[in-house]
Amino acid sequence: MDKTWLANRIKESSISYNKFLELTQQKLSDNEFKENEKYDLTKLNLQRSNRIYKTYNVSEEIKQLVEKIKQEQTWVVITEDWCGDSAQNLPYIVKIAELNNKIDLRIILRDQNLDVMDLYLTNGKSRSIPKLVAFDKDWNELFQWGPRPKEAQLVVEQSIKEGLDKNTYLEKLHLWYTEDKGRSLEKEFILLIQNTL
Repeated sequence: MDKTWLANRIKESSISYNKFLELTQQKLSDNEFKENEKYDLTKLNLQRSNRIYKTYNVSEEIKQLVEKIKQEQTWVVITEDWCGDSAQNLPYIVKIAELNNKIDLRIILRDQNLDVMDLYLTNGKSRSIPKLVAFDKDWNELFQWGPRPKEAQLVVEQSIKEGLDKNTYLEKLHLWYTEDKGRSLEKEFILLIQNTL
């Protein structure tokens, strides 16, 4: 992969988290979008994201670890505002990244940047989001994460195995997220970040 191409693509196509929220709010205010099948999901996701961001307190363990990052990093999250997993994970990632000004968190909208998404497929085939890819200052990849914590993935896989319909297993998944409160994501990020120090 051409690192220069990727770096330029990310720089020209990415936005801040605040801009991402602003664009989502603008979309929800658009009367035409209110007729879109993704309107209710997008609205719910914005509410979830805001609630999680306001109520989440980063653990002391991950705080101390993130503060040890001394070199500049860019964390790129490929996502969309209608994605339920994104609403349940992105606010935690943002709060963790905010602990250290060496981390520049950028958002790339998947559906407008499939060429970037296709570099980071889940299991080599799925455009699952959110997908985080962390880079050092020279655009060497440090780690990938996503689209959800491993325990959440097990909830999905078990639900499918049990033959549950999508709405039922999504209810189970979102209940898991509510009970977990970002702890599983933190554990996974601790391991990923430790490997880069």
